[in-house]
Amino acid sequence: MRIRGARPAEAAELTELVLRSKAYWGYDEAFMAACADELRIHASDIEAGGVYVAEDAGGLLGVAALTGRPPEAELELLFVDPAAIGRGVGSRLYGHMVGLARDRGFARMAIAADPHAARFYRQMGARRSGAIPSGSVTGRELPHFEVELAPSPAWVDAWTGGVRAVHLGNVAEYNRQFADPSLAGLTPDAAHHYSCLAAFHTPHPAALVLPRPVPECWLPLLSRQLHWYDVELYEGPGAAETGRSRAGAADPVPEPGPRSEPALSAAVTARPALAARLRALGVPFVPWGWTPQFARLSGRPLPDGALRYESKADANALFRRLAAEGGHPGIAVPRQWPAGSRWTAARLLASRARAGATTVLKSAHGVGGSGTTVVTPELLRAAGGARAVLRRLPRGPLLAEEYVAGAGPCRDLTYDGFVTEDGHAHRVGTAVMEVAGTGYRGATVGPGLVPAALDDAACAFGDAVGRALAADGYRGWFDVDFVTDADGRLAPTETNLRLTGPSVAFMVQARLDELRGGRHLVRVVDRLELGARLPEPQLADHLSALARRCAELGAVFLPAIPTAAFEAEPWLGVVLAAADPADLAAAEDRVRADSLALGGLFAGVSARRSPADRPASG
Repeated sequence: MRIRGARPAEAAELTELVLRSKAYWGYDEAFMAACADELRIHASDIEAGGVYVAEDAGGLLGVAALTGRPPEAELELLFVDPAAIGRGVGSRLYGHMVGLARDRGFARMAIAADPHAARFYRQMGARRSGAIPSGSVTGRELPHFEVELAPSPAWVDAWTGGVRAVHLGNVAEYNRQFADPSLAGLTPDAAHHYSCLAAFHTPHPAALVLPRPVPECWLPLLSRQLHWYDVELYEGPGAAETGRSRAGAADPVPEPGPRSEPALSAAVTARPALAARLRALGVPFVPWGWTPQFARLSGRPLPDGALRYESKADANALFRRLAAEGGHPGIAVPRQWPAGSRWTAARLLASRARAGATTVLKSAHGVGGSGTTVVTPELLRAAGGARAVLRRLPRGPLLAEEYVAGAGPCRDLTYDGFVTEDGHAHRVGTAVMEVAGTGYRGATVGPGLVPAALDDAACAFGDAVGRALAADGYRGWFDVDFVTDADGRLAPTETNLRLTGPSVAFMVQARLDELRGGRHLVRVVDRLELGARLPEPQLADHLSALARRCAELGAVFLPAIPTAAFEAEPWLGVVLAAADPADLAAAEDRVRADSLALGGLFAGVSARRSPADRPASG
């Protein structure tokens, strides 16, 4: 399928397509006769510009037209041939016309919809704004929709120079370079699952390189929802072994053994044909995080020490330096004390507990809350003392940090930004994180979520951190996590020098805003429980059904982490998006309920013992 400008000679053929499409809704001959003049496409309309068609090798599939004068465009028509309904033609045309209107300088787009098409426009994120009289049938009213056409944020083009990229899911490779005991507890399966987030390293990937195979339905489902075209997928050797057909599967990424994930960048480098194919795309390589192996693959090394602020101790020192320099009255950096030995950590814990203080114990590194424990005086007493608590934690140096009390919907915030190759730090924005205990559970981005005072303070401080990272030679994505204290000040707790869950939300928001207009709320749900573990075909059906049900609610459903659905205790990572907060909440409720309800499929089914489990007869 492709979209191109209509040709004047196609006017009659396009008029016939429009009339067939209108008649699809069951209108009688009298109604169709009344609408005929309004629906007719003239060669002069096409010559004036603004009429576009979707076509494939079989012929014309749909047509759309844009008219109006700035600041408001009008989607004059959008019709799909009945034979092509259900193939995504309408959404492709709609996205093209939104982009066309934005490029022509329109601030908004109006739509007078056929009542039968109102559901489609709601699913596309358009906002219902009332009704207007029909231009053909007296007394008939048509649903009226409006779409905001805000320009893309500046960071989108700055991130990869406005082009697509090769995405590498090198999660295990990144974590392994820090040799932190808390990271050693993360299994290869966990790294594999989170490597799937590499699909969202930019708003529209050119190629995706993963360490292991993924469900066959996954990338096509994402591509349909986000209008990703020509995305090449390179995955682990399981694809070749099982005979799956994928772009690039003829040259799979090697995997050295079952006990650990490969150094993915090194694995690609070791396959000259694969590396040459990826380089031939002529686009940047974007990893989960920078490593020496990635530097060799991409030819873009980082100077020594560029990743040092991934360390929570070095990050805290940076925060204290920036706060001392002034200009950040809304920032209160928590105190932190190194505990190089278990004896030192025990003394710190006991001393602070006697004073009634809660302490946060941290390993030097960690992801998603791993290696972080909140120790209250009550917990210390119940556990039998500081040493009993410490015996449960990973070996290695610890940091003791002041616990910041606070509450409310903006208790946990993050600022995301990045540093480009020329050393310029760019702001992306702030997100509200969901944290249970010390564990990350998800994040939401969108307009109006973070109060202006908190947003201003987080952005000013995050900008300063970005400048410091750039001066140290760091290049790439980063974030700064904050806790909001009881007085409304922000306490910065760590930096992450890599892509993270909130970055996924920003990427999806940018893509949907581009395709559908408006300003979307996007929520990343890190771990969504499934009521049952399904075979891959049934999982594909479940994911497709969730996408349809969310669309009916005016929301978008994206499975971000599909591979965990095959764990003994199955779960998914998902992304949900909508233009309206109520639609987003309804979609999340529906997805959670339907996913847990999978367990009902097996209610009353008793396990059948295999012959080897049965007692011997005689």
